Amino acid sequence: MSQQNQLVDDPRAMRALAHPARLAILRRLQVEGPATATECAEVVGISPSACSYHLRMLAKYGFVVDAPPRGDGRERMWQAPHRGFTVAEPDELTPELADAKNVLARTVVSGLMDDLIRYLESSVRESREWRQAATINQMLLLVNAEELQELGARLTEILQPYLSKSRTQEEAPPDARLVQGIVQLFPRPPG
Repeated sequence: MSQQNQLVDDPRAMRALAHPARLAILRRLQVEGPATATECAEVVGISPSACSYHLRMLAKYGFVVDAPPRGDGRERMWQAPHRGFTVAEPDELTPELADAKNVLARTVVSGLMDDLIRYLESSVRESREWRQAATINQMLLLVNAEELQELGARLTEILQPYLSKSRTQEEAPPDARLVQGIVQLFPRPPG
């Protein structure tokens, strides 16, 4: 599996990815490794046949590929060839590309907010140690575009060694868990 993010610059690929089930399937394969459509369907909460359809759509744009078979080889295995994806930011943003990026971004952000709400609702079941370690901050920064870009690069650099795509479970401390990190740095819309 590649450690690199997949660059997504095709509006059709962005629209194909902008489906909550497809994003969940892709995340399952990126985090946990190869799986069958039935195994992915369980995580996403859809039927195996619906999951197979979504896997074929993901495969059409290179987000997933066939994985080596296991056992008797009768089940089709899927894997994510990349540990993440990055949406291209071209110099010239066509209306089609801008719309596709917005659709994908809305789906991703909606999923992240769902994750945050699930955490907040279940946090009472976390240990005191994990509750105190969790950080949810909202802050307004006063920066120019150059400073914003530098800040984003520095935060990414700090987080890089801890990313699940940067180290394996064996390299992490024994009590390490997957932690959802969301860094959003964007100009605040007027009004």
